[in-house]
Amino acid sequence: MRARVSIRLRPDVLDPQGKAIGQALVTLGFSSVNNVRQGKLIELDVEASDVGSAEQQVQAMCEKLLANPVIEDYDIEIIA
Repeated sequence: MRARVSIRLRPDVLDPQGKAIGQALVTLGFSSVNNVRQGKLIELDVEASDVGSAEQQVQAMCEKLLANPVIEDYDIEIIA
């Protein structure tokens, strides 16, 4: 099964890279852009018998390696 993990900084954590992207967009003429936040997307193929098992495995991966739970939030999408 394919899993997609979207990881982003928590709203109360400063995002200097997002700020730089926002400033660059304004410089390029996109002045309607506000409050840019950046994140990362990770796609995995997971061997699992069902969606619930796949989601549990990916959740464990996120908690142990893929995301920093102190400063990041994440969403998991399982594509059967």
